[in-house]
Amino acid sequence: MSVVQNFSDKAFSEKLLSGLDHIEYRRIEGHEDFEDVARLRYRAYKAQNVLPVGASSMLDRIDFDSHAYVFGIYYYEELISTIRVHHVVPDHRVSQSVGVFPEAVNELLDSGKSFIDPARFAVDPDIVGELPTIPYITLRPTIMAAIHFDTDLVLQHIRPPHAAFYKRIFLADTLVPPTIAPMYGFELTLLASRVREVRPQLMRRFPLFQSEAYERRLMFGESPVMRAPPLTVLPTARFASRPNSPEMAYLR
Repeated sequence: MSVVQNFSDKAFSEKLLSGLDHIEYRRIEGHEDFEDVARLRYRAYKAQNVLPVGASSMLDRIDFDSHAYVFGIYYYEELISTIRVHHVVPDHRVSQSVGVFPEAVNELLDSGKSFIDPARFAVDPDIVGELPTIPYITLRPTIMAAIHFDTDLVLQHIRPPHAAFYKRIFLADTLVPPTIAPMYGFELTLLASRVREVRPQLMRRFPLFQSEAYERRLMFGESPVMRAPPLTVLPTARFASRPNSPEMAYLR
């Protein structure tokens, strides 16, 4: 992901908000939707030459873990990106980063920390030119999850060239310097954002990441046993960024 923008520019913040105008989030739970996500992951990873070593499927058991939330992001009702958000706590240590950086992550958990671990970030390679704000839109559920579950951190296990983006946007710190990840066959680094500390600055700079509490409940609350069709969630960032909103009251 390459971003060359003046991040303090209010016009850019408005552009990010405008990018949500035709976006819908859908929590992926049905077989057909998971298959769509798997196909998108494959196309995105192949385009970036980052297919996992020996991967036989673009779905894995972690996708179906009780603390995992897989989202599809739809633009004009077409799936254009996806991300998996994992809520990790000391008594439930299942996530992508635990597998990639077990020593560092288990040390965090042993100290009582909780965190959100995003993974399986994938964007349709054909949409990036048309919608350059899609990386931000796709990452938005990670911030929402951190607020909903009141976690200490949001982790980012990423390729080293992307570290500058996460440090600048999410004020992330480096936990593990670049190292070869055997499951991928290339270098990854582990970063972390201290949610409670960075939240005010992040929300003021980028209202895109704001959300109403009811949107977060729809995204991360318990799913009904039967749901047809899948629940589609419209972003509430514009409502949350109004001067009299609860989110803005929190930031004052």
